[in-house]
Amino acid sequence: MADVRAWLPWEDPRAYLGDLPEGYDVDFYAGGERPAALDEVEFYVPAYMGGGDVLDIVREMPALKVVQLQTAGFEHVQSRLAEGVTLCNARGVHDASTAELAVALILATYRQLPRAVRDQERGTWPDSYDEFDDSLADRTVLILGYGAIGEALERRLSGFECEVIRVARREREGVHPTSELPELLPRADVVVLLTPATPETTRMVDAKFLASMKDGALLVNVARGVVVDTDALLAELSTRRIRAALDVTDPEPLPAGHRLWSAPNVLINPHRGGASTAFAPRVARLVRAQLERYAAGEPLINVVAGPPR
Repeated sequence: MADVRAWLPWEDPRAYLGDLPEGYDVDFYAGGERPAALDEVEFYVPAYMGGGDVLDIVREMPALKVVQLQTAGFEHVQSRLAEGVTLCNARGVHDASTAELAVALILATYRQLPRAVRDQERGTWPDSYDEFDDSLADRTVLILGYGAIGEALERRLSGFECEVIRVARREREGVHPTSELPELLPRADVVVLLTPATPETTRMVDAKFLASMKDGALLVNVARGVVVDTDALLAELSTRRIRAALDVTDPEPLPAGHRLWSAPNVLINPHRGGASTAFAPRVARLVRAQLERYAAGEPLINVVAGPPR
């Protein structure tokens, strides 16, 4: 077991990772402090919600071999890394939290919970509602970007008596390719976005995409804000023809006074998809496993860029 100098974003790594095997030399990030031996760091785990400086510091790590992210998305990091550095994402860590939130956004919209919250704040019990709430039962949910999180979402939807349509970039058994979206979108009552942010997916949900959705359909974005053309979405929302529930927006953070805040038929959640109690134990298990693999010279998992290790 080789010595490994790693920099972790927790004040006490062992509180998260448990007792590590012999052979680990661990420095950790705590409140802005830097390891004294920054030039010796081989294995770096940036803070989950860190700013650009947390990533720019990799330029000061000449010995860096591995960057292990705590996020599934990695597009914001790849260009900052030197050639030869292996980048790993947190695939699997956020499956439960993100899937739970997607279900919550659907149900909150369908059962009109935002209106109930406003009535509670006013201390008003309405005499009656104009219509029955929507039910998820007997509806069709299209999951766009069907991968690990999509599978987790489908498991959670299985008890709601709804149909699931799976869509991904590549066709495979039981999963439609994105080329079939024009035929599939008009069938869906709910469209859940789970795609990564890539040049191909940036603003893929444009005016044509939205126009293909059926009247009254719900768009749920728990992917990345740039996947949706905000102006096109605002145009559709203004007609009240469709609805939206957004964990992510473009721009983000959504500035005060932005038209999305006051648009009709939209529920906005401030990018909290992965921020739940499910996060810490899952990311700790991933980081520990990666450290053990790296120290033992075994292949790393979740490699998304750079050389395999």
